Amino acid sequence: EQAILNLLNNAIKYSKTDRIDITTKMEKGTIKMSIRDYGVGIPKEHLPRLFEHFYRVDKALSRDLGGTGLGLAIVKNIVKLHNGEIYVTSDNGCEFIIEIKA
Repeated sequence: EQAILNLLNNAIKYSKTDRIDITTKMEKGTIKMSIRDYGVGIPKEHLPRLFEHFYRVDKALSRDLGGTGLGLAIVKNIVKLHNGEIYVTSDNGCEFIIEIKA
């Protein structure tokens, strides 16, 4: 629950539109959940470090919107505790995909 709330809060915070897509599906014994926003996106060079503790892509924007830089690190740790993986893509917004074996 906490991982999903963190991802939703980020999607709401950084989206420039009223649209956020949430999908879930079962595929080959794996639960896949996707949360996608249509906001500012994340430059490709920041993606490898995105789940590090206290890492912020845009410090000025983060300061204005609040946050500690821990939300995505917490998400990754929760997903790993459930033997899952998390992925992110950034193209016209961001999409976070969680995969956990059922």
